Amino acid sequence: MTSKIRLALSASVVAFVASASIASADSLDALYAAAKKEGSLTTIALPHSWCNYAGVIDGFKAKYPGITVNELNPDAGSADEVQAIRANKDNKGPQAPDVIDVGLSFGPAAKDEGLIQPYKVSTWDTIPDSAKDADGYWYGDYYGVLSFAVNKDLVDNVPQDWADLLKPEYANSVALAGDPRASNQAILGVLAAGVSAGGAPGKASGDAGLKYFAEMNKNGNFVPVIGKTGTLAQGATPIVIEWDYNALAGRDTLKGNPPVDVVVPQTGVVAGVYVQAISAYAPHPNAAKLWMEYLYSDAGQLGWLKGYCHPIRFNDLAKNGKVPQEMLDAMPPAEGYAKAIFPTLDEQAANKEVVTSGWDSVVGSNVQ
Repeated sequence: MTSKIRLALSASVVAFVASASIASADSLDALYAAAKKEGSLTTIALPHSWCNYAGVIDGFKAKYPGITVNELNPDAGSADEVQAIRANKDNKGPQAPDVIDVGLSFGPAAKDEGLIQPYKVSTWDTIPDSAKDADGYWYGDYYGVLSFAVNKDLVDNVPQDWADLLKPEYANSVALAGDPRASNQAILGVLAAGVSAGGAPGKASGDAGLKYFAEMNKNGNFVPVIGKTGTLAQGATPIVIEWDYNALAGRDTLKGNPPVDVVVPQTGVVAGVYVQAISAYAPHPNAAKLWMEYLYSDAGQLGWLKGYCHPIRFNDLAKNGKVPQEMLDAMPPAEGYAKAIFPTLDEQAANKEVVTSGWDSVVGSNVQ
């Protein structure tokens, strides 16, 4: 497409991208033209090992050449992403994120605060209504369940449930994959532990989860380090509580050195949906919308599935025979997910309030 054509399209593109209307094929061409003119997209908190984001980002670059992807703080938590929007409202430079990928509860909160803007991708109708904002401000992208990643070189008896992690044999071994005062993954890890201990999702799970981790910390089992594949392999955190897709991707990365078991616990199986949104202050709004179009295309969704994440359009893709059998075969057995519960937004919000406000006073461990 020539520069003259791109310039001719610019006026219509501005009108198109300002709305939340579902995109058409013609408008996608115009959107790419406008995004290419912007030349850049700024993401945040997208570790390459998380949901195969390395492959997803490469796929986007290959499909839409001419757009540089600027990646900020790959290890940030959901709260950090939202704060990055707040802190850069008047900044059009490289530190201002265009898009965010955050835990479900952060989507409505960011909308209420006016930090995100609406946009409906062309595959909008295939995203379940329960996993999207009706006005297009945020929409689910993928989900997984909380699991235990276990370094088998250092752990002889692989724990099978939350109660096991409190046993003396796991001294100085157990870590969360984030700071429970800011990370959605860690906050839901506390929720899952609380559900296993008998607390219903919500305030009760938050209270029970904090009590659980306070006991773990008192026993000397809790390690106040953000667990990841590297700390697992090095032995700093022999057991990491994290999303199954991160644990499985880490296992593959290590290739048996050390050997890693990924365990979906017997109780307290909690599924978490993450959501995408575009910053209301995005310096590159057209590139942001084009990124969303790619993520919710068949190619983008299968890119996440390759990283062991269940993409939000999975049922639609499976129904239409678009999921390669080898991808299905690489996923953990379906029965491991049979007990999974999906906490509602209200339940997550109530749990989050208890966990983030009470962690310091109840557990007293500064996770870094």
